[in-house]
Amino acid sequence: MTTISASDFRKCPGLFLEKASREPVDITNHGRRESVLMSAEHYDWLKSAAQRAHRTVDTTDVVLAAVERADFDGP
Repeated sequence: MTTISASDFRKCPGLFLEKASREPVDITNHGRRESVLMSAEHYDWLKSAAQRAHRTVDTTDVVLAAVERADFDGP
């Protein structure tokens, strides 16, 4: 992941917008990570993934029972 300072971003935003279309770009301010610039497609994917996540407290008893019976040791 590319990391840049906020002042470098202000000098050449087009370059970093292009980089962000390929991978997220960390933007720092006074050495601290402050923002992440990413493509709209990546943002939409993250947002969708977050909506699909489920809390274990909301898991039904049937699913919990199946997990308890499952063998996770593998081959």
